[in-house]
Amino acid sequence: MEEPIVGIEVNFEGKIALVTGASSGLGARFAKALAGAGAQVVLASRRVDRLKELRAEIEAEGGAAHVVTLDVTDLASIKAAIAHAETEAGPIDILVNNSGVSTTQRLLDVSPEDYAYVMDTNLRGAFFVAQQTAKRMIARAKGDPRKQHRIINIASVAGLRVMPQIGIYCMSKAGVVQMTKAMAVEWGKYNINVNAICPGYIRTEINEDYFDTDQGIKLMEMLPRKRTGKPEDLDGLLLLLAAEESHFINGAIITADDGMTAQ
Repeated sequence: MEEPIVGIEVNFEGKIALVTGASSGLGARFAKALAGAGAQVVLASRRVDRLKELRAEIEAEGGAAHVVTLDVTDLASIKAAIAHAETEAGPIDILVNNSGVSTTQRLLDVSPEDYAYVMDTNLRGAFFVAQQTAKRMIARAKGDPRKQHRIINIASVAGLRVMPQIGIYCMSKAGVVQMTKAMAVEWGKYNINVNAICPGYIRTEINEDYFDTDQGIKLMEMLPRKRTGKPEDLDGLLLLLAAEESHFINGAIITADDGMTAQ
């Protein structure tokens, strides 16, 4: 018998969400969106001062937030941060795996240090954050098979299309895309849904000066609607993938790029 059709109201009260790379940009916005929908958010990054400022903003708006120090390039730091998060807030229901860095140069100019800098954060770091979180999720799922968990990896359209001057970044995000699919297949039986968001050009405090330059304006003119996105443009997709109603979405790689990769 079919389920009755009812309106969906996103409500994450009682849910714990860990957001990595939450000190600025997309990570900060993801944390605010989840907190605004009722989740307790755990803010994680190396820049603790910025996290404390964000926590104050969330609490001023009636939300609940906690701060943990996290260096995703250090496995010991990952383990400690996840343990701290669960001690402070409770078992993690939702992981937004967002930490990321980039460098700009031709492939011929990439040094071993450049390569390690990008790969250690974007791919290795993302993998071990997800792995260590999933271990705890799986242990809980074995005790309660009805329990649902969500892992949302933040990839990029650069993981789907090669872009000039950021080849190593493209490689790292392509790895995140395949990592997402592998995790979805292996962990789906434990009711852990693993999906990836691939944003296009989103204007944040990190890149807003660039988009005001002649080169940045020229780039925007090449985009389908000649505009960049805003961090809040990803809210709907994030909340969908975090919600229990998305239980049939697993292993999806979803672009949010205003039609860029459709060209």
